[in-house]
Amino acid sequence: MLLGAALTLTGCLVGPNYKKPVLKVNDTWGVTSPQISAQPPSDSAWWKAFNDPTLEQLIQLAYSQNLTLQVAGLRIMEARAALGVAIGNQYPQNEVSARVSRVGLSNNTVNRPPDFTRDYWNQQVGFDASWEADFWGKYRRAVKEQKAVYVSSIDDYQNALVSLCAEVARTYVAIRTFEELIEQGRQNVRIQEESLRITDVRFRNGATSELDVAQARELLESTRASIPQFEIGLAQSQNALSTLLGQPTGSLQNLLQGPRTIPAAPPQVAVSIPADMLQRRPDIRSAELVAMAQFERIGIAKTELYPHFVLSGALGVHSTNPGVSPFNFLDPASLFYAVGPRVYWQPFSYGRIRNQVRVEDARFQQALTTFQNSVLKASQEVDDSIIGFTKTLEATSAEQNAVTAARRSVELASIQYREGAVDYQRVLDSERTLLQEENNLVNLRSNAATNVISLYKALGGGWEMSVGQPFVPNVIRIEMENRTNWGNLFSTQPTTDSSKK
Repeated sequence: MLLGAALTLTGCLVGPNYKKPVLKVNDTWGVTSPQISAQPPSDSAWWKAFNDPTLEQLIQLAYSQNLTLQVAGLRIMEARAALGVAIGNQYPQNEVSARVSRVGLSNNTVNRPPDFTRDYWNQQVGFDASWEADFWGKYRRAVKEQKAVYVSSIDDYQNALVSLCAEVARTYVAIRTFEELIEQGRQNVRIQEESLRITDVRFRNGATSELDVAQARELLESTRASIPQFEIGLAQSQNALSTLLGQPTGSLQNLLQGPRTIPAAPPQVAVSIPADMLQRRPDIRSAELVAMAQFERIGIAKTELYPHFVLSGALGVHSTNPGVSPFNFLDPASLFYAVGPRVYWQPFSYGRIRNQVRVEDARFQQALTTFQNSVLKASQEVDDSIIGFTKTLEATSAEQNAVTAARRSVELASIQYREGAVDYQRVLDSERTLLQEENNLVNLRSNAATNVISLYKALGGGWEMSVGQPFVPNVIRIEMENRTNWGNLFSTQPTTDSSKK
């Protein structure tokens, strides 16, 4: 044991040391606009910026009930247990064994001694232990690797929460968008029914031809046909939201009783600076931790190039007894022991081992490149969302003016048609234009809200709500503890801010 301790204390970590890669990040975002502020976000719960209590309630329910998020939380518990295995591998491995057997030898045994006994009991109880001195850092690197895997699983959970919040918000916006389109379609049906009535009256009085009636009916039926299509989209969005909330379909009607309007995008969004975004996004932190875990595997593979030092021993009692009872071997004379060091080395497998080191190094470079690429993609996502948000606001303002003008055009065309100043084609064209412009306005307002959601997601906000909270719901924890002894792994939750690790 003293020899093993000395080897461990004087040992070293073979292999390279990890160095954080240099990342290419701009000082500012590529788009400047009055709607974008370089200040840090004032509230991590970005969905509150929409001032929609229903949306806030839906996100809280999804956080507590979403099944995909629960799976991510369970992966954290898996990683915690795996870390315990890696830590345990650093210490002596022991085994207690007992064996009792009745042995019957062949009477045809060659060179039998005079006192040959054919039948006898063979009993043994022993304790075996072995410990490999971590001279080259194999097990220490394994612990560092598993710690990186464990912390990355926390970041994966946080990233799943960021995606969940954004997806709930997007789906909610889609539901409100379809509701507005349906209501708008019904209003247009009522307007077009009145136009058809007026056209029919004028036709019956001989003031116009049947063509006007046919055109008015065609527009009316076309508008009616669009409503079921919107209702399909509404039902499918509601079903998607039910799944996000971990509920069966058709169970959200009471939650969606609020005002059926698209959440208004905030007038300004705080985006901080690119460097802050890198620290905030859990998927970027996870990508680096995956690379760090893979880096440690290079050193683990390199330890196979060097000799391994193992201290092992055994202690127990053993005897053979020709008597009737198998349990009379507890005698001091039956004591046995064996203790000593062992060295093993694979000098003729260097080709295989070196190629395994190369495999791990290539995998590390892949993970490192993936990490660098994730940083570039994250910056692109933020810039794309900023452009989408600001330009959609500009388009929404112009489209609002277009709708106002289209409504006035319908009013004037209807008046002139009733007075006989224009034919019905003018009324038809103006009503079709109004319908298109109104739909465009609804879609632009929806796009503005969706772009804000995408921007908040790209900035990595929303995971902070899990800080200090358990990763696994209480009902699942109780079920797992009834099935398996989890010790204190559930009761001692680590910090979820892995950027501090």
